Amino acid sequence: MPSPEDVEATLLALGEIDQRLTVPVAVGTSGPYNFIIDTGAERTVVSRELAGSLRLGASSPVMITSMTGRDLVNTVVVPGLSIKSIGEEHTIIAPALGARDLGALGLLGIDTLRNHQVTIDFEKGTMAVRPSVKRNSFSRRDRDEIVVTAKSVFGQLIVTDAYYDNTRIQVVLDTGSQVTMGNSALRKRVGRDAPRSQKIMLTSVTGDQTTADYTQVPNILVGQVRFGSMPVAFADVTPFERFGLVKRPALLLGMDALRSFRRVEIDFPNRQVRFLMPKAARPKWAGTGSMLPGVTPPGQIRTY
Repeated sequence: MPSPEDVEATLLALGEIDQRLTVPVAVGTSGPYNFIIDTGAERTVVSRELAGSLRLGASSPVMITSMTGRDLVNTVVVPGLSIKSIGEEHTIIAPALGARDLGALGLLGIDTLRNHQVTIDFEKGTMAVRPSVKRNSFSRRDRDEIVVTAKSVFGQLIVTDAYYDNTRIQVVLDTGSQVTMGNSALRKRVGRDAPRSQKIMLTSVTGDQTTADYTQVPNILVGQVRFGSMPVAFADVTPFERFGLVKRPALLLGMDALRSFRRVEIDFPNRQVRFLMPKAARPKWAGTGSMLPGVTPPGQIRTY
C-alpha cells in the first residue's frame, strides 16, 4: 500500500485573508475562485455574489451553525465543485452568504474535505490536499513531528488528549477562525491564572456579531504539545453547544495557535493531527507568540 507521501498531490498556493487560508476552487469550467479552508464548518458555503455571477440555481433553505447562532439561510446548487489536487468534481447544495461577511468568495467545509488529508505548510506558504490512506498511528516522517489522535463528531476532529493544567479539555481544530475560542467551563477552571481580559468583537459568516473576553491562558497541553501561553477569546459561542461541549472545558483551536507550527497536517479519515514543531522550539513545546497585532486587540475579528 502506498504511503501518503507516494500519493500524488498538487501543491496549491495559499492566499491569506484575516490570517485564514484560501485555495483556488473551480465551479464547472469557471474559476478558479479563492475559498477559505474551514475545518470547523460542516458545509461548504458560497458567496451570494459568486452565485449570482454564475447564475447558480436556488435550492431549499437550510439551518447552519455559526459563531453567533443558528440561522435558516438560502442555498444554491453548485455544479462541478472541484479542487485541482483532488481531481474529482461534486455537485453540492451550499448555503449562500455575503462575500463581505465570509471574507472570501466561499468556504470549503467538511463536506468537501472529509475523505482527505490536508497539509498546511506555513514555512512554504502552501497547502496540499491528498486522498487519505491508512497508516500506522505512530509513524512519523520527522523527528520534530508530534502525532495526535482525535475523534470525529459531525465530521470534525476533536482532540480529547488535551489538558489545561491537570484538567482534561476537548479541542476542536478550526482553521476558519482567526482566534482560538474557549467556553465558560474552561474559563471557570482557568480562574485567576489568566491575565486581565479585553473585550473584542467577533463577526460571523452571517454578519451577526458577538463579544468575547480576550486573554492569555497558560499551560495548555494538546497531545504531547505544550503551549506555555495561548491567546484565547472566551465566549459561549454556538459551536460548543453543537458539539456537546457546553459543560466540559473546551477550545476551538484557531489560526493564531496553528500558525505556531512549521506544518500542520489534518487527516480526517485516519482521525490524526500532525504538528511539525518550530525549529527553535524546545522539544514538545510551542508558543503562540503574542496577542493579535497591536497593543490592544482589533475591534472586529472574523470567525465561522
